Amino acid sequence: MRDYWIAPSILSADFARLGAEVDAVLAAGADLVHFDVMDNHYVPNLTVGPLVCQALRNHGVTAPIDAHLMVKPVDRIIPDFAQAGASYITFHPEASEHIDRSLQLIRDCGCKCGLVFNPATPLHYLNHVMDKLDMVLLMAVNPGFGGQRFIEGTLAKLRETRRLIAESGYPIRLEVDGGVKIDNIRAIAEAGADTFVAGSAIFNTPDYRATLAALRAELANANV
Repeated sequence: MRDYWIAPSILSADFARLGAEVDAVLAAGADLVHFDVMDNHYVPNLTVGPLVCQALRNHGVTAPIDAHLMVKPVDRIIPDFAQAGASYITFHPEASEHIDRSLQLIRDCGCKCGLVFNPATPLHYLNHVMDKLDMVLLMAVNPGFGGQRFIEGTLAKLRETRRLIAESGYPIRLEVDGGVKIDNIRAIAEAGADTFVAGSAIFNTPDYRATLAALRAELANANV
């Protein structure tokens, strides 16, 4: 059985009480804290920066922080998030002039690294960097806003990515972000994902523990 991770996205949390919100989802059984970092340039929205990451670390959060950078150019902000306490830093290939260099920069900063693929971004960017990746993140929505509906074509793309990871022989995690809910997480897992970003599906519910338990129950029944 795969080692499944659930990563609540703070994009859907109550920012007036963010520390308490993160504490609550972690106490309820979440594995990672997911940051959707948007710059109002690469994507049409503006969210959080490294100061929020540092604030959560100062608050006492010790769980891994998964920083998804929807920022262009990306190299300038990588060291800031690393210094602020990010564990994983992922970015979009379109946001870097030199993908290999950006991946190495993340590694040099002491973080694990990954590439993110929008729904229409081809997977060929993986061809020459699989040895440098810790994670591949597939967007199941077009980036920029939370609460969007899962794009069904992502399932085929997940299967293809899982095949490429298996053929590479490297222990690369396969993450999916966008529209993940209780009623589709099993199918997403069966298509190859092992790490699941969920924002509104968790934070918009009254009982985080019950929601996470329901998500894990679906994963336990996945046929993989």
